[in-house]
Amino acid sequence: MNEAQYDLHAEIEDRHWWFAGRRTIVKRLLERVVPPRPDALVIDVGCGTGANVAALASSYRCLGLDESGQAIDHARARFSAVEYACETGVGAHADRFAGASAVLLMDVLEHVEDDFSMLSQVLALLKPGAHVLITVPAEPSLWTQHDESFGHWRRYDAERLRATWRGLAVEERLLSYYNARLFPVVKLVRAVSKRRQQAAGAAGTDFTMPPGPINRALERFFAGEARALERDIDRGKETYGRGASLIAILRRSEGVIAPRSKPAGLGADRRQT
Repeated sequence: MNEAQYDLHAEIEDRHWWFAGRRTIVKRLLERVVPPRPDALVIDVGCGTGANVAALASSYRCLGLDESGQAIDHARARFSAVEYACETGVGAHADRFAGASAVLLMDVLEHVEDDFSMLSQVLALLKPGAHVLITVPAEPSLWTQHDESFGHWRRYDAERLRATWRGLAVEERLLSYYNARLFPVVKLVRAVSKRRQQAAGAAGTDFTMPPGPINRALERFFAGEARALERDIDRGKETYGRGASLIAILRRSEGVIAPRSKPAGLGADRRQT
């Protein structure tokens, strides 16, 4: 992400329907698997400008990490009651990860060339019983300038995401598409962006602020997916068969996890280097 995109996030993520709806869904699911208590540490890796982990601070002890000093500056200025730190690699915070009840990787893995390595490094640091909640953009056919501008390496399907933890000492408690109710709208916006060969919104992205009543209606509609996703934790099924994003919850099991790299035979990612 560049400076303009961090500024855009700081400006709109408190209000925009996608950010706000996602926070509601993540909070509901996290509280379902890690009951709120003030001594339970939640670490948000790639916290950006800080609003997501700040929304959890009334229920948990929270730490936000990001490799961007600009993002951390935004986060500290906006949410002074939450602890934020520049991430110099997850190993630099090994002691904190070892004591964490949950780690969030919210729209992070798509920014990493070797997502297998990053996820395995995080899981290797966690104690048995700790949870990881992951969200990523879905549907490779939705790839547009929005993804290019954000520096994405890929958009996922369910099997590609599951591959990142297959064979590791984890229990998959949930894997489903989400942002499913508004998927036709997202698909239409992306189709228009492809036809115009430019993003629909600001800073090379598809983010625009709808008028207040429409924005609030979209937020409620999107956040309403939380109930169905909660219901399907531990049921071994996808709540939604398609959507603009994917969400997963993993529980660390007993056993050693060695960091590993992306298999050579997996195929090329969409982003060109």
